[in-house]
Amino acid sequence: MNVLIIGNGGREHALAWKVKQSKRLNKLYIAPGNAGCSEVGECIDLNMNNIPSIIRWAKQNDIDFVIPGPEAILVEGIVDAFLEAGIKAFGPTKAAAELEKSKVFSKDLMRHNGIPTADYAIFEQYEFAIDYIDSITEDGPIVVKADGLAAGKGAIVCKNHEEAKEALTRCMVDHEFGEAGGKVVVEECLVGEELSVLALTDGKTIAPLASSQDHKAIFDDDKGPNTGGMGAYSPAPLMTEKLLDQVIEDVLVPTVHAMNNCGKRFKGVLYAGLMITKSGPKVLEYNVRFGDPETQPIMMRLDTDILDLLEAVCDGKLSEMDINWKDEAAVCVVMSSGGYPSKYPKGIEIKGLGEVSEKKDNAVVFHAGTKEKGNKVVTDGGRVLGVTALGSDIPQAIENAYAAVNKVNFEGAHFRTDIAKKALKRL
Repeated sequence: MNVLIIGNGGREHALAWKVKQSKRLNKLYIAPGNAGCSEVGECIDLNMNNIPSIIRWAKQNDIDFVIPGPEAILVEGIVDAFLEAGIKAFGPTKAAAELEKSKVFSKDLMRHNGIPTADYAIFEQYEFAIDYIDSITEDGPIVVKADGLAAGKGAIVCKNHEEAKEALTRCMVDHEFGEAGGKVVVEECLVGEELSVLALTDGKTIAPLASSQDHKAIFDDDKGPNTGGMGAYSPAPLMTEKLLDQVIEDVLVPTVHAMNNCGKRFKGVLYAGLMITKSGPKVLEYNVRFGDPETQPIMMRLDTDILDLLEAVCDGKLSEMDINWKDEAAVCVVMSSGGYPSKYPKGIEIKGLGEVSEKKDNAVVFHAGTKEKGNKVVTDGGRVLGVTALGSDIPQAIENAYAAVNKVNFEGAHFRTDIAKKALKRL
């Protein structure tokens, strides 16, 4: 099977690393990929946002199966385009991808189908949104969300009314998130612990993947601005069997049914970002693709041929599959550029990559924002590397991950020192 993975982040490197292990693989391409992807497949210099050119290339190179990574191209309908071209592609159609594209759509879908989520109101006019904030009697935390895609930065948690108004100004007046902020969702701030639930679904069968938990804030103890994610671990002790059953019954099943009922059958990865509150799990948001950095530890633990799984989703045969997991735990520590998530430099040489050995260190350095420059690997993004390690348990995986992190360095490198520490409280 000739496989094309589309994207250039840590998620795509982790997927490529896992696809490389498939007995069914003939040739693996990643477009455009990064410096790490080139170690497991052939990187192709294609603009991943130019869907027609990717389709043409795929036809010319006898691609059998496509795995698009980023949400933006799923929202643009890349799966539809491949299906029309007669090439099998994993992921939701453009219609189904609206679940992530529009916070308004997803919140209304939850409300109308009894899926637990925060109370909310929707606004298209700035003045009405401001009036709504003023009408709230308690000057407590409020969440302001841009309706559209905003690279993981469109959900702004505000401590009080003043900050909420500032967030509305950023979205609706300053247009910080472009068209994504044309509409906003203003919702109550849920209290609890966040948890990621990723599940494969073909629209009939739902198969949850190994539990995971990510860390979005830039600094230790969840301080500072939100990022795309500074680390993740799997399994998450917070996800008990009882809680998983509840999430399946109250969130995953009704979501898949609701999408079917509105003519947007969902195939692919259904990602529910949850807040585990005192009254149970509530949905913060949906994603329609593999999470980053959750994919890194999940792929490290997956013990089933990934191509078999993903093709079964496309063919509507997920019910015939068993998903096996390694007993080990996995921890991913993201190393970011100095200044991220604000302005940061690029082109800084990364040293020590060759010092980390999968066999010796039980770790893999998944590249995110990197590129090759001559015979050097340099930084090319905010989140640069996702150093991911296995261990017999969470404490051992933490130790292995940070031991590997300490072998790699670049000027200005930043990483959190407390990834997976919250899991230790539950062991």
